Amino acid sequence: MPRVAPITGKSDVSAEHHAVVDAVVNVFGTVRGPFSMLLHSPKLAERVLPLVTFFRDESIVAPKLRSLAILTAVREREAAYVWAAQVAAARKNGVREEAIDLLRAKGDAGKLPADERDIVTYTRQLMRTNRVDQGIFDALKSRYGVQWLVELTAAANYFALLSGVVNAFEVAAPPDGDKLPV
Repeated sequence: MPRVAPITGKSDVSAEHHAVVDAVVNVFGTVRGPFSMLLHSPKLAERVLPLVTFFRDESIVAPKLRSLAILTAVREREAAYVWAAQVAAARKNGVREEAIDLLRAKGDAGKLPADERDIVTYTRQLMRTNRVDQGIFDALKSRYGVQWLVELTAAANYFALLSGVVNAFEVAAPPDGDKLPV
């Protein structure tokens, strides 16, 4: 049970903020997860929401690689709700089951192919220490470029933000979603 009542629709916010709820529903089909809490601050939700569509539709980071970073970030943040929501997207984006299993278990990234290993290592370092080693930074920058690295870093941190919201407010993962170990 969440620590505060989730916003589930327009009836839970004042009329002046109905458009924000409509925008959330337009993106997700319903109000759920982090946005069920973020809508307690409609102006914040309104400003955060466009990042969802940016990362989905406009980022230069390929969906598979972006999903790998997102799963890494939310796993490091122990965010069961966001993990459950993002595993399905990761599968759709072509992330291999072996990689998902390794991330779920917080396994050795050295077992992954180089492109996946570097993204997981970079994101884990960022989530654990808020810093990254020069070598991994340079490897990704050299391989993909600065804009790509900025967008990957922003995606990982955006999902870390959502993870913090669901964790602080104890938003339960959907019962039918992929589970994190207890």
